[in-house]
Amino acid sequence: MNANIGITDKNRKAVAAQLARLLADEFTLYTKTRNAHWNIEGKDFHSMHLFFESQYEQLDEVMDSVAERIRQLGHYAPATLKEFLSLTRLTEKSRAKNDSQGFISELLADHESLIIFLRENINPFAADLKDAGTSDFITGLMEDHEKMAWMLRAHLA
Repeated sequence: MNANIGITDKNRKAVAAQLARLLADEFTLYTKTRNAHWNIEGKDFHSMHLFFESQYEQLDEVMDSVAERIRQLGHYAPATLKEFLSLTRLTEKSRAKNDSQGFISELLADHESLIIFLRENINPFAADLKDAGTSDFITGLMEDHEKMAWMLRAHLA
């Protein structure tokens, strides 16, 4: 059934396409954070194991909210690994060591990339695509990523 919510079909499709890219990035970041949780080694293993768990749990909620927002706009959320890999802007990296500094630096860069992507879409969603709801939604997501990035950054100081 078509969503009659005061946004044109064309604009809802454009917003949903950007949200699909965002969802793919969120899933990739979630997976990379799970990798850090599972494979962390070193003297700080226990604390970092718990820290990464906290972060991937937050990302799990973010992914669900992004997918639900796509559905609210009347579109289907991408939900396969193949789709995520074709849509994501993030990359998987291999490292020689599974230490906290390497994982943190990589995850921080991904969060910062997402923050920039979200910030760049706030005004276009509201002004150009007439979707103030999604603009507000991604503003909140940007703030969530800013907090997670701050927590990661604090470990590098």
